Amino acid sequence: MSGLRSVLELRQSLLKSVGVRVGTNATLEALIEPVFQNEDKKAVKNKDRPDGLLILRTGRREWRALIEAKVGNDTIGEEQVSRYLQQAKNHKLDAVITITNQFAALPTHHPVKLPKNATKSVALYHWSWAFIRTQCQLLLKNDGVEDEDQVFILSEILRYLESDRSGISHFDQMNAEWKDVVNKVKSNATLAKTSDEVQNTIAAWHQEQRDLCLIMSRLTGSDVSLKLKNDHRLDPAKRLKDDADAFCKTPALNCALQIINAAADLEVTADLQRRMIYCSMRLTAPKDKQSTKARVNWLLRQLKKTEPAGFFIRATRPGKAETTYQALKDLRDSPELLESDTSNTAATTLEVVYEVDLAGKFSGRKVFVEELEKAVPHFYQAAGQLLKAWTPPPPKITRTESEPKTHEEVTLEKTDLS
Repeated sequence: MSGLRSVLELRQSLLKSVGVRVGTNATLEALIEPVFQNEDKKAVKNKDRPDGLLILRTGRREWRALIEAKVGNDTIGEEQVSRYLQQAKNHKLDAVITITNQFAALPTHHPVKLPKNATKSVALYHWSWAFIRTQCQLLLKNDGVEDEDQVFILSEILRYLESDRSGISHFDQMNAEWKDVVNKVKSNATLAKTSDEVQNTIAAWHQEQRDLCLIMSRLTGSDVSLKLKNDHRLDPAKRLKDDADAFCKTPALNCALQIINAAADLEVTADLQRRMIYCSMRLTAPKDKQSTKARVNWLLRQLKKTEPAGFFIRATRPGKAETTYQALKDLRDSPELLESDTSNTAATTLEVVYEVDLAGKFSGRKVFVEELEKAVPHFYQAAGQLLKAWTPPPPKITRTESEPKTHEEVTLEKTDLS
């Protein structure tokens, strides 16, 4: 709360995530454990005293939000969130913001399921402690804070957030049912999309997706976000339902990370059937090169510094034409290996893939997350950040033989002859 009050850029960054703009002339008041008038103070003390209250004043306008935070393994339940929403409604506040170690894809996606009408008059947002820590790191890493005193304050806040004693953690293991789900998939058992084991697996995967974004944000020094469909961005319940349905049809967990200025989205797949992790980026093959071999060579030149272990390239063609797949190490000597035996059509898409075969370790709740969080940064550092998308060359002006040569062209010809 003191950090938000003291560091302009921190409150701008965090409040922007909930759709609130903080101008340089706006003032923020941050109160600890507020008690409102006309309330049963004993009841409030026992149950409903929030940790903080933010009041943002911009001219004559005010935006106010209750803050409730928990650390360690403590979480906020539906009953408590509902009480705070009612309290905010009673006092005509704008929002309730919860802060825990739980992850959410967006601040508008809350880890607690509530009826839609519960947030009709008061907005509900959620920040994970890891999200706040990442925002602090990005501001410091990118010199995003101008005032030297505020830089010091923010550095101290970050030092605390990174301390083992703070009670702040990242997502480090899948749900309790993870091993059973993996074994059921391996034995081809049927999964029910509404079962607790599937719902909890998808919910855990959604948290891990967000953690991957935060890890990549810290490593790259830029905002890395999840690529979500519009309806999933607006409705987390629909996202959970759709993903559970898709998982039961095809037992794989998927997500795509959007990295600023990267050649393509970084796609991640955890295949429970094969017990494999795949990281990939897909590029459009250069259209100014006619053969698959020439197009593959264009990609290989970009990956000349990549250690080839675990890396493959997939070439796809339009329609039902054959897809070809070869190891990077083999293609360096023989790029023609990606040619198709059944189609003369040149590859139109080239995909760089990194494979991690976990075998029996895949079902380990912690091991799976640890290996995934090693694989994604490794893929991006070794290959993803080296890739550049193909862009067509600019059009050229052609001169007909009947047109007179310019003075510059004549001068160039004389220079070449001499």
